[in-house]
Amino acid sequence: MQLQGCFTALVTPFRDGKIDFDAFARILEAQIANGVDGVVPMGTTGESPTLDFHEHEQVIEFTAETVAGRCLVIAGTGGNATAEAVRLTRHAADQGVDATLQVTPYYNKPSQEGLYRHFMSIAEQGGLPVVLYNVPGRSGCEIAVETAVRLAEHPAIVAIKEATDNIDRTSELVAACPDMSVLSGDDAMTLPRMVVGGKGVISVAANLVPGPVAKMVHSALAGRWQEARELHGRLFPLFRDLFIDTNPIPIKAAMAMTGMIAEEYRLPLCPTGEEKKAQLRLSMVAAGIDLQ
Repeated sequence: MQLQGCFTALVTPFRDGKIDFDAFARILEAQIANGVDGVVPMGTTGESPTLDFHEHEQVIEFTAETVAGRCLVIAGTGGNATAEAVRLTRHAADQGVDATLQVTPYYNKPSQEGLYRHFMSIAEQGGLPVVLYNVPGRSGCEIAVETAVRLAEHPAIVAIKEATDNIDRTSELVAACPDMSVLSGDDAMTLPRMVVGGKGVISVAANLVPGPVAKMVHSALAGRWQEARELHGRLFPLFRDLFIDTNPIPIKAAMAMTGMIAEEYRLPLCPTGEEKKAQLRLSMVAAGIDLQ
């Protein structure tokens, strides 16, 4: 599997404390209609830590059923216990998804050897192609380039999501792992990362503006760099302000401003302040987004 393009890190909409599957279906249809290459349920943006196992499995099942092969589905099935990640991955494989996103185990901070054994166990037992998810700012540990190189030797490990601002890492990974796609985990870093060989993005902003983000990525993949730069420039204030507070608080606030979803979170996440919302509104208007 060669992963490239725009993949949307889906929010999980809630209403009255429960998953709002009607809103979720509308989000999925909008993604497909706007030309994204795939969707990623149950990642960080989907508030996966606050969903129980049944809900987690429900969201993946619903995504696979609704998408029905019209774009790729990369299911977030990671965990800080290897056995848990394998179990969730096997369930996702049974639903017919295309790949799994595997976050670095959080809080317990494994060694590089521990990380290697964790991801190898999932690659060997989970039944799906694996996208590694390097997000040291949240997980407390980083997949060293040397470890990624070791992991890339396994045929099931096909990509790595880089949620850092370290372009040197991307250059090193592209050079050392030519068969493993590097995907940006930060919208603002997508174009810079693609300049040095990245293959796309797992995008937060694409929940709100799937068409423009997909067009930016596809332009870069096709070598239409001026077009990609123009789109990046127009979208950059939005990319920046969608991280003005902890993800996914700003993206859910922004989607609520357009009427796409209810602005509802699960504790410990809660709404951001009015000053930050005002700044977010300005960047949305600058990006040409209609507000309610």
